[in-house]
Amino acid sequence: MADSFRRYFFVSRSSLYTELILGCLQIQLGVICSTGIWILSEAKLQAAQWKSSSELTEQVTRVNPESAEQYSKLGTHREVRADTRAKKGEVNFDHLKLSMPPPYRFQPKPILMAAPENFNPDLRLRTVLPEPPQNPSPPKASSEPVKPDAVLSSSPPKTSTKPATPDAVLESIDTDYHYDSDSFGQTNFFLDSTIQFRLSNGNKIFFKTGFNLFEQRGVESISNFPLQVGWQGKIGEVTLQTAVGVDVFNRLPTAINLNAKVEATISPPQVSSSGQLRSLVVLSGNLEQGPYKSNIRTLDNQITAWRFGPDLYWQIDRDTTLFSSLRLGNYNDGNSEVQSFSRLERKFGQFSLAGNLFTLSYDRDLERTSGYFSPPDFLLYNGEVAWEGDIANFLRCRLAANLGRQRLKGVFDNANTYQTLCTVKFSPNLEADLGYSFSNVRSQDPGGSANGSNSLTGQLRVKF
Repeated sequence: MADSFRRYFFVSRSSLYTELILGCLQIQLGVICSTGIWILSEAKLQAAQWKSSSELTEQVTRVNPESAEQYSKLGTHREVRADTRAKKGEVNFDHLKLSMPPPYRFQPKPILMAAPENFNPDLRLRTVLPEPPQNPSPPKASSEPVKPDAVLSSSPPKTSTKPATPDAVLESIDTDYHYDSDSFGQTNFFLDSTIQFRLSNGNKIFFKTGFNLFEQRGVESISNFPLQVGWQGKIGEVTLQTAVGVDVFNRLPTAINLNAKVEATISPPQVSSSGQLRSLVVLSGNLEQGPYKSNIRTLDNQITAWRFGPDLYWQIDRDTTLFSSLRLGNYNDGNSEVQSFSRLERKFGQFSLAGNLFTLSYDRDLERTSGYFSPPDFLLYNGEVAWEGDIANFLRCRLAANLGRQRLKGVFDNANTYQTLCTVKFSPNLEADLGYSFSNVRSQDPGGSANGSNSLTGQLRVKF
């Protein structure tokens, strides 16, 4: 079956341009089909305006997936990469918009990235307030006596002309772009598109596809077409999110990926009279399995991993937040990992200060054989200063600098990250992100060589 997949997707392995065109065509096909569904929906406008009065949304800080270097990118939206390629920085509660833009973006991140520059807890918080009881007024009793002939001659009930609610409504299409390069001649390119539908019961389903390219000097490149389907909904007071898919490669066997997330509100949200979130505690559990898309060597070695652990988000007050995450991993090469990340942030108007702490520990260092960064003891801590504000009524930007230290094999050196992210709002339903970051956070163990990486990210969001 894997061979038939490859014969279908790859017309010419020797042509990079052919692969890029095929990837773009695949994404465009999904967009065209989804748009057709939207146009044919008779009650699209009514369904699109449906909003539960019980839902609450608030943007909170999101950890940038792409790296410890982008730990603190504010949520506009992955997602981290979502991620866990990120995107970056996006989170809010997807229902009643409070004080901070931009919108929440649903982006599951099945791609496993354990290195600090790729760590992505993928903070996406949702909470639902109890629905207000609906107590329709009982019909008033009539004081007039009922006439027998009136009952016999009563006309049949009128048929409602209100159009039926469609089973599914196209809600959004998000397209992510991510390009990474480092000082060791390695480049990774990701182009992913996620098409999301809202069901009549309020749950969501999404379809994700795209094109990924991994290159390194002296090694044959690898192309990847991810295909994934997912669902998000509520079971009682708990929000559940699941996804499963396949990764099709040009010269490697097809691989399966999956992820699941369970999220619960521990402390009910406290909202001020002006609509600002003042207090909230959310706890979630995460499970991921799939190929380790770190570089060509990990893909060539067909490294896969199970990773699981909890996330905690605490809105301490209106301007102070705490996020903490723990991940345990088991790899198919027999290795295991423990990584943790914590971030405390305080806002002062358009400015913010934050402190980040990241630790990573592997049972064995298999970088030479398996290809991924697997130090027995890695520590990173830094402080962040950021500014975010509106440049114009259609343009919002964020500038941030992280200054800190990192320790690898008992040796300390500086760990700095500089990043910028701008959001352009073309219309109420169309906006785009463009970001750039530079970091010297370790992603390999090159001995005494200097480390440096550049990331260019973007996202186009269309709402319906």
